[in-house]
Amino acid sequence: MSKFIKSFLTDDSGATAIEYGLIAALVSVAAIGTLGSLGTSLDGIFGVARDELDAAATAAKATP
Repeated sequence: MSKFIKSFLTDDSGATAIEYGLIAALVSVAAIGTLGSLGTSLDGIFGVARDELDAAATAAKATP
């Protein structure tokens, strides 16, 4: 029984799993932040494209 307790106390495989979990969480937070700012930028770009296409469609309808 004491051999089991000694091996349990010296086992550090759980610490490695926690480290990988923390790294994955950090990467996820960075990705969410980057994609959030990229999404705002893309919204502006597609807004300009939408406005230009609307103006072109309106001009095409007005021309006989």
